[in-house]
Amino acid sequence: MFRVLKPGMMSLLTDAGRFGQAGLGLTQGGPVDPFAFGMANILAGNTAQCTALEVTMGGLKLEARQDALICVTGAPLELTVDEQPQPLWQSIKIKAGSHIELGMQTAGLRTYLAVHGGFDIRPAFGSSSTVVREGIGGLKGGKLNAGDELPIGEAVEQAVRKKLPESAIPQYQHNITVSLIPAYQYAAFSATSRAVFFSSTYQVSNQADRMGYRLQGPSVASNTTSMLSEGIALGAVQVPADGQPIVLLNDRQTIGGYPKLGSVLSLDCARLGQCRPGANIQFELISLEQAHNQLMLHHARQQRLLTHLEELDE
Repeated sequence: MFRVLKPGMMSLLTDAGRFGQAGLGLTQGGPVDPFAFGMANILAGNTAQCTALEVTMGGLKLEARQDALICVTGAPLELTVDEQPQPLWQSIKIKAGSHIELGMQTAGLRTYLAVHGGFDIRPAFGSSSTVVREGIGGLKGGKLNAGDELPIGEAVEQAVRKKLPESAIPQYQHNITVSLIPAYQYAAFSATSRAVFFSSTYQVSNQADRMGYRLQGPSVASNTTSMLSEGIALGAVQVPADGQPIVLLNDRQTIGGYPKLGSVLSLDCARLGQCRPGANIQFELISLEQAHNQLMLHHARQQRLLTHLEELDE
């Protein structure tokens, strides 16, 4: 197992997410950056869905109680094992008694740590993903604390050390453009309001977390004054009465009653979730067909990438 010496600001146990439970009022949770999460697992010799750690704002320190193979991906930070610098985006062998420390991110916001065998966490409603607002998943439904012990699952086979080619490592940017798929309530916003929204630059406010990102910028007016609450998809862009858009993410509520311009493409939700307060966000309109094509191309590139992982000498 691993023992938590310093939990950092917000370190959570997560698997790929909790799906099919919205009828119970439980949201999906899961990693905000699925690519970095999945690649951490794959480079650690796991399937892409195994339970790993999502570390927001860094500061995590662990003690290994056994020999292990780990991988750290996502937002760049200083990674050390027994105070010796280690590379990101590749698997690393560590010895029992070693101290693993993650510094503060130099760009982006969320980093992932996976271990060969995955963390052995009992599922809650079909998933180990921690959702703090709901108090479920992880160890006790909350973020990690000093002294927590993280059991490691049994490895199914001997892992081969690998790394991601440098050309495939994402760049975490402070200014991004995200794609928006229009919702059926799109017509509730006038042509003028839509023009303001798509021509403006919004800033990520300090009210930004795993539940959603509240943006600051020109107000967007809706013609809808009241509506029934309805289910909310990942990336939904709600516009409350003050006209400041909110992009809802993994830990969003399952229903809501604000009008929605549409939903941000899932690939761009991950990019947005790596942005810090103050980051500049712009929106561009795409069709459902274009969104589908982008997603299929992403999956095809990812499958091709898996065949080009570089094996490392032992």
